[in-house]
Amino acid sequence: MIEKLKPVKSWHYLFILVWLFAACSSGQKALERGNYIEAIEKAVNRLSSDPGNNKARKVVKDGYSMAMEYYQEEIDLILSTNTAFKWGQTLDVMQRVNHLGNLIRRVPAARELVPSPKIYTSELEQATERAAEERYHAGVASLNQPTREAAKEAFYHFQRADEFIGGYKDVVEKMHVAKERATIHVILEAIPLPSRRYELSAEFFYEQVINRMKQNFPGSGFVSFYTPDEAEKQALRYPDMVVSMEFYDFFIGKPMHFEKQENLSRELEYDVEVKVGRDSVRIEKRRKLIRGKIKVITDEVSSQGLLNVKIEEFQSQKLILNQEIPGDFVWRNQYGVFVGDERVLTDQQVRILNNQAIPPPAPQDLFIEFTRPIYIRLTDRLTSYFRKYD
Repeated sequence: MIEKLKPVKSWHYLFILVWLFAACSSGQKALERGNYIEAIEKAVNRLSSDPGNNKARKVVKDGYSMAMEYYQEEIDLILSTNTAFKWGQTLDVMQRVNHLGNLIRRVPAARELVPSPKIYTSELEQATERAAEERYHAGVASLNQPTREAAKEAFYHFQRADEFIGGYKDVVEKMHVAKERATIHVILEAIPLPSRRYELSAEFFYEQVINRMKQNFPGSGFVSFYTPDEAEKQALRYPDMVVSMEFYDFFIGKPMHFEKQENLSRELEYDVEVKVGRDSVRIEKRRKLIRGKIKVITDEVSSQGLLNVKIEEFQSQKLILNQEIPGDFVWRNQYGVFVGDERVLTDQQVRILNNQAIPPPAPQDLFIEFTRPIYIRLTDRLTSYFRKYD
C-alpha cells in the first residue's frame, strides 16, 4: 500500500520565508559575496531597529574586520604600482572606509561591536591633494598636444581635478582653454527660399532646426551651433563647419475633385411580439432590408519639394555632405450627401457626412505641412553626424 504524502503545512513555508528575510536583511548574503559595503549597511540598519539581532551583530563584527583588512591591502597594492591616477583610486578606497566608519558611529549597537571605527582625516586630505595634482598634470600634458581629442581629454582631467579641490591652481582657466580647443563651431546657414509662384517663408523651419540642434548639443558638450547673426555677434570669424540648407522645386499641384456614388444596403434584425394565447406572447426575430445612397466628394491638393543640405569645412571648403531630402504633403477633405435610412451608414460614413466643403489651405500652410517630415529627417541626420564630435 502506497502511503499518501502529507501536505507541507503553511507554517513551514512561513518559517522558510522568515529565515530568508532575516538572512538578507542582516547582510549575511552580501557578506558571503564579499560586498562589504552592502553587508554592513544592511546589518547596521537592522541593528538600528533591532539592537539584539544576533545575525546582524555577527555581520558587523566579522564583516568590518574583513573589510578593513581588504581595503588596507587595496591601498597598499595601488600605491605600490605606477598606475595612472593611483591617488584618485586610493582616495576612493579611503572614502569607502570612512563611509563604513560613519555608519557604525551613528548606531549605538554597532558602535558597541566596533568601538573605534577607522576614519581617515589627514590622510584623506593628502590623498585628495595628490589626486587633484595628478589629474592637473595629466590635463596639462594633454593640452600640450595639438589634437582636438587631446584637448577634450585635457578638459576632463581638469574637470576631475576641480571636483577633487574646487578652484585648484588655475584649473578653471585651463578648463576654459581646453573646452575652446575641443569644441567644434558650426554655423547653420539658411539660403532664402526661391519661389516665383508663391509668397513663402521658411524662417519658422530654420528656427525649429537651430533650436533642436542646440537642445541635442547643449553648452556642456563639444559641438556649438550658431546662426549667422549669432556668429557675427560673437565675432566667430573662423567656424569649423558650415551647414547650408536650401529648399527648391517646391510645387503645389492643381486642386483635384473626385466624386464617388455608392448604393448601400443592410439587413436589420429586430424583435416583434407574437400573440400565442389570450394572455401570452412570444418574441420572434424578424429581418428587414434597409437601403440608402451616398455620394462621397473628395477634394485634394498635393505639394512636394526638396531640401538640399550641405556640410562644408570652412577653412578648406571641403564638401563633407551633400544630400537631398524629399518631402510631400497631400491635403484632403471629404464630405458628402446621403438619402435613405441612416441606419445603413458606417461610423466612418457618418463622420464624412458631418464634414463640409472648405477651401484648400494657403500656399504657406501647405509649405509648413510639407516641411514636417523633412524637419525630422534633417535633424536626425545632423545629430547623427555631429554626435561623433561631442
